[in-house]
Amino acid sequence: MYYIYILKSSKDGKYYTGFSGDLRKRFKEHNSGNIQSTRNRRPLELIYYEAYKEKSQALRREKFLKTTKGKLQLKKQIT
Repeated sequence: MYYIYILKSSKDGKYYTGFSGDLRKRFKEHNSGNIQSTRNRRPLELIYYEAYKEKSQALRREKFLKTTKGKLQLKKQIT
């Protein structure tokens, strides 16, 4: 399985969108400071994820969620 996920920073309230084949491991890496893009925004909370069988589908969805239209759709879905 492949996952796209949304993390929320407890420090600044901002969101991070990512992709992984092992969601639990990746989430631990984010919160332990091993991921440079989220290192200074810890602690992080996993607030949303989607699972896909195909890697290409997950990557396509991640790319969409990083667009303005995708961010607006996600914001509606989360709140």
